[in-house]
Amino acid sequence: MDEIAVGFVAVGRILRAHGVHGDLIIEPLAPPESLASHRPVTISGGEYEIAQARSEGRLLRIRLAGVDTREQARALRGAYLQVREGDLALLPDGEYYRFQLIGLLVRGVDGRDLGRVTNVLSAPENDIYVVSGPSGEVLIPAVDDVVQDVDLSAGLITIEIVPGLLP
Repeated sequence: MDEIAVGFVAVGRILRAHGVHGDLIIEPLAPPESLASHRPVTISGGEYEIAQARSEGRLLRIRLAGVDTREQARALRGAYLQVREGDLALLPDGEYYRFQLIGLLVRGVDGRDLGRVTNVLSAPENDIYVVSGPSGEVLIPAVDDVVQDVDLSAGLITIEIVPGLLP
């Protein structure tokens, strides 16, 4: 697995090569503008520019300048596309990058600590926060009825513990 460089953020993960001209199928890990054409990215320590990017449903197909063959593309499989944290676009209120949520403490409105966010999964309707804590692993849907507040500066997500949410 590719390591994320200090000061960088993973904005996509290369799933596989596509076609014979070096196209790549990418799982986006950030808003689409982070993976737009002409954006510089770092992959496994190498610098690349996104020459083309287009949507393929929930995935993206991109072409990197200098990656022209299927073999070159295959060699990048599993690697992360990274950008400098300072180069990320500011998000509207209420939207967060995944890396900002990982490690946050999740607390119920009743004051009960459920654990920390260890992963953010994408689902068709909404993201799901994977929380590990005293009750084991809990999946928290990132919907307004459940997530009451995200306070990055306090390192805290406050949720409404709805029936059936906890084991």
